[in-house]
Amino acid sequence: MLASNQQPLIVISAPNGARLTQAEHPALPITPTELASEAERLVEVGVSVLHLHVRDENQQHSLEPKHYLPAIEAIKKQVDDKLIIQITTEAVGMYDRHQQMAAVREIKPEAASIALRELCPGDNCMPEALDFFVELKEQNCWTQFILYDLDDLERFEKLREADLLGWEHPFALFVLGRYSEKLLGNPQEIYEFLENSYHKKFPWAMCCFGHTESEAATIASNEHGHIRIGFENNQVLSNQQPAQGNADLVSHTIELIKQSGCQRELATADWIRNHLI
Repeated sequence: MLASNQQPLIVISAPNGARLTQAEHPALPITPTELASEAERLVEVGVSVLHLHVRDENQQHSLEPKHYLPAIEAIKKQVDDKLIIQITTEAVGMYDRHQQMAAVREIKPEAASIALRELCPGDNCMPEALDFFVELKEQNCWTQFILYDLDDLERFEKLREADLLGWEHPFALFVLGRYSEKLLGNPQEIYEFLENSYHKKFPWAMCCFGHTESEAATIASNEHGHIRIGFENNQVLSNQQPAQGNADLVSHTIELIKQSGCQRELATADWIRNHLI
């Protein structure tokens, strides 16, 4: 793996999330067709990873393969291999850890995001979860470990140092703020994460809820991290004006990052496949 200060910037987009509807923003993509069209726009502005949520017939959050597979097929048909499709395993109070693991096993995605606290809620769950993480590595399913606070980070670090996460350099996502609590993300928390982690030893990205998203993305980009941008976390630009769509939000953020003096190139999906998976 390249040193963090030599890595191109990975731009992940989370275009819809588990809870939002088109009542919150009419450009929110939900159907496979809408997601495929959105994927094409995201590739054009420099996104290399699509963080995918899908919905059921009632537009409710779903982890079911019958809902995931048509969306994945439509996206691949539209953009071929220009995006890494990362499925979410978010429970949203609807799925238990066994159902989360079963979904990934059946879908066999190229990438998946996993909340460490959901798959490892207690020490009694640890052996099964760790076996699952190793299984994902063996299947070449690029795994991103979602960390919500410093307690999550401490568990992640212990598991990483003990080489129990499957990956030599596991990919972490630092979450700032909360959608469910309408809690605005604090970009300065990135420094708290970095002060309490050996972040130079593994790749990491951030996502941030609310209009502070672009500020957090700028800090992360200049601290050799990566970024996740999209309607799941935020629907407004840095001036708090509504974004026209996810691509608008991403391109606006990338421009602010460039204006900050960050000169990192944007990673492609193939770069990720060749260097991190």
